[in-house]
Amino acid sequence: MNRPSRRTDGRHVVIATRLFAPEVSAGAFRLAALARALTERRATVKVLTTTPPPTAPESDARVPGLEISRFPVLRDAGGNVRGYAQYLSFDIPLVFRLLFSRFDLAIAEAPPTTGAIVAVLSALRRRPFAYYAADVWTDGVAAIGAPKAVVAAMRALEGFTMRRASTVLSISDEVTARIGEFGVARERIATIGNGVDTGVFTPDGRSASAEHPYFVYTGTMSEWQGADVFVRAMPIVRARFPHVRLRFFGQGSAEEHLRRLAAQEAPDAVSFGGVIPPTEAATWIRGAVAALVSITPGLGYDFARPTKTYAAAACGTPVVFAGSDASSGAALVREHGLGLHAAFTPDAVAEAMIELLDHHGSAAAERERARRADWIERNASLGAVGAAAADAVLRPLS
Repeated sequence: MNRPSRRTDGRHVVIATRLFAPEVSAGAFRLAALARALTERRATVKVLTTTPPPTAPESDARVPGLEISRFPVLRDAGGNVRGYAQYLSFDIPLVFRLLFSRFDLAIAEAPPTTGAIVAVLSALRRRPFAYYAADVWTDGVAAIGAPKAVVAAMRALEGFTMRRASTVLSISDEVTARIGEFGVARERIATIGNGVDTGVFTPDGRSASAEHPYFVYTGTMSEWQGADVFVRAMPIVRARFPHVRLRFFGQGSAEEHLRRLAAQEAPDAVSFGGVIPPTEAATWIRGAVAALVSITPGLGYDFARPTKTYAAAACGTPVVFAGSDASSGAALVREHGLGLHAAFTPDAVAEAMIELLDHHGSAAAERERARRADWIERNASLGAVGAAAADAVLRPLS
């Protein structure tokens, strides 16, 4: 457990987020880690969030000093709070929920509409607020081909929110640079890193039992991630390894497209397991030849370092990262030996997958598993990230 760096007895913190544990998403886990770290610093924390979908695992045990207030919202067909109507179903009630909440500090997460509401109400209450920028929301909106007017409106809201925050939390140097382009003062940006729960994602523990070797893709399947490159690579891989499989776990806007493509390209080799708890995801990652991660080049998301890379490496499993050679995700994998980087083409991806299949189970591969997990434990623990975030957002209250 991280030791509190300061006492904040009597301080009331409110966190406004559409996603919170036990809902399965990287954002939900980041906010939960921040909430726990704040309570360790003797703050009283109230989370204003949503009722989780039926796919969410059971809630964890209660944390002293932490209150979670849930409210039902609209979700899309995949169970996500994603889309204009879905965001509004959270944001409109949030106005009244915040008005009747006591707080000395407010913390907001994306989308920027939520951040703008928290910014305005914090100003009315003359209280500081922090904004958790795991990425730049406008880049994602532009990447999916939203109308220019929508992109412009979102960019204005995002800039408005971040420039008025007492602290903006960033998960990487690349995201910090993008935040600075919105005119945010550098001293207000805290680069705290990204991480995973190394108590769940660990090389030790049960591995999923499977009849054939497999690759695994976990988490969100969105347009800008371009996971279809792995499906297109499967026929090439299976020409050398006829029994290999590809398993998807998670959900997202691109899932139906991936299902249709899989039925065409490799109908007997690709499966979709839906949303599963992190503990179960870890068993599938441990047993995989490699975990698959991708970022479609040229859509404005090349700065991203997907959390699924850290989760795989924490289990000791190598990553096949498909994306631009200049992308941050590729650099992360190359510089720290977390797996292989491949150009964003089916041929290049298949070559990387075949290389890992050739070495799977060897003594050298096993040594690399331990080294990867150790690097994550020392550099990307979710507990350490939560502690850094708590210290940063509390600084204006000192």
